[in-house]
Amino acid sequence: MNQPLAYVHPGAKIAKNVVIEPFATIHNNVVIGEGTWIGSNVTIMEGARIGKNCNIFPGAVISAIPQDLKYKDEDTTAEIGDNVTIRECVTINRGTTDRMKTVIGNNCLIMAYCHVAHDCIVGDNCIFSNNSTLAGHITVGDYVVLAGMAAVHQFVSIGNHAFVTGGSLVRKDVPPFVKAAREPLSYVGINSVGLRRRGFSTEKIREIQDIYRILYQNNYNNTQAAEIIEAEMEATPERDEILQFIKDSQRGIMKGYFKSN
Repeated sequence: MNQPLAYVHPGAKIAKNVVIEPFATIHNNVVIGEGTWIGSNVTIMEGARIGKNCNIFPGAVISAIPQDLKYKDEDTTAEIGDNVTIRECVTINRGTTDRMKTVIGNNCLIMAYCHVAHDCIVGDNCIFSNNSTLAGHITVGDYVVLAGMAAVHQFVSIGNHAFVTGGSLVRKDVPPFVKAAREPLSYVGINSVGLRRRGFSTEKIREIQDIYRILYQNNYNNTQAAEIIEAEMEATPERDEILQFIKDSQRGIMKGYFKSN
C-alpha cells in the first residue's frame, strides 16, 4: 500500500502488501520483499535489496553511495535480509569494487543512529545498539551484539556469538564466543550468557572456556597457544572455528586484559 505522498520510482520492484508511509522516497533499481514496512521520511536509494517482513523506521537511509573517495559510481548493492528491523536514522551504504555489496543478514536489529559503511558483511541474528558504527570492509558473524556507541575500525572481523561492550573502540579482530571490554579492547571472558540463551550446553561452554584459557591466560603467544589447542583439545566445530579465526585474522586478534595492561 503506497501512500499518495510517498515517491516510488517506476523502476522499483515492490512486492505485494508492502506498506510505504507518507514522505518516504524509493529510488530506481530497488527491490523490496513482501510484508515490509517503510516508515515516513525513509530514503531507499539505488541498489537496495530489502527482504521480507522488514521494518524500516523514519529517517533511515538505505543504499546511499559509499563515503569513499575511490568510489566511481560502480553498480553495487546494499542487501538487507528478511525480518530485519532498522530503527530511526540508521545509514547503510552500498558497496564498492572491494565486495560489490554491503550485506545485513536475517533477523537483525539495527538500533537508532547506527551506521554500516560500504562493503560490510553482517551475519544473521545480530543486534547493534544505538549509535554503533561500522567502518568499511568489516565482517561480522552471526549472533553478534554491539552495545551502544561501539566503534569498529575498517577491515576488522568479529566472530560468531561475540559481545562487545558499550563505548568500545574495536581496533583488532574479536574472536568468536567472547566478551570484549575495557580500553584497549581486551578479552574479559566468554559470552556465557548469550551462549546459554542460544542453547549451548554447560559442557560446551566449559570447552570454549578451556580453549580461551590457553589462548589468553597461560602466557603463550598466539602461535604457541594455537598449537597447544590443536594438539591437546578434542576436535570440535567450536575449537576448529576459533583456530580458523586466529589463522585468518588480518589485523591480529585482541589481547587478553592482563597481557595488554
